Amino acid sequence: METLDHIVVNTLTGMDDAAALFEGLGFTLTPRGHHSLGSVNHLMMTPGAYLELVGVPPTGLQRADVLDSPLGLNGLVLRSGDADETFDTLARRGLSPSAPVSFSRPVTVDGRRSEARFRTVRVPAGLFPAGRVYFCQHLTPDLVWREEWMDHPNGFDGFGVLTVTSPDPAAQVARYEGLCGGTAAASGSGWRLGTDGCEIDLVPGGGDAFAKIGVTFRDLDALRSRALALDGVEWRDETPDRASLWIPSLRLHLECGRRP
Repeated sequence: METLDHIVVNTLTGMDDAAALFEGLGFTLTPRGHHSLGSVNHLMMTPGAYLELVGVPPTGLQRADVLDSPLGLNGLVLRSGDADETFDTLARRGLSPSAPVSFSRPVTVDGRRSEARFRTVRVPAGLFPAGRVYFCQHLTPDLVWREEWMDHPNGFDGFGVLTVTSPDPAAQVARYEGLCGGTAAASGSGWRLGTDGCEIDLVPGGGDAFAKIGVTFRDLDALRSRALALDGVEWRDETPDRASLWIPSLRLHLECGRRP
């Protein structure tokens, strides 16, 4: 079973508004990063996987795979311990990976400027039409997982279920099994399979999409009070320990739950 590294929300050129909204919801955002490939980001860290807002600057170098991707929930990123080994593993599984790509972004920690460095391995977009799917090797994890970025006023602490819709989910099950290194189980009208960090539900739908992501919190009280006081979001309580949060400006559906 592979390990979840992070989930990506694409803001396109709207990073300023998206960052302000997530801060208003009580997430702690890392300082804005500027990737060498031509993208910008903020992270919302946990000790395990993290949530990423990614976008492109309004002018200058703009990362094509971000600019050409839909707004909203658009990235499933699994963790690689060694990008070259990941490439070989994915090739054996028949997923036709691209050669590893290296990139970086400046990070200032304790007043000192450093470079956070990464290597990624991607699979062809046509194999996973719901969104961008790739593996990420962190060469400098100490510049990403830092204690000062993991304390969220709303209690954010991880992920639940990523729901993936497809007109023909049966045709995609084997690809997701190859991606995640596990076996899917029938679940309702679809299939469920796991990563270390979140589960994936592959279900029938009108189009290929990452439809929603489960996000977990120590409790929902802090998030609820912030969401109800904030313009631009729609909050609906479903049970005492579960709620739906819709962000129209990002076409983003979060299923919010209390960590058991």
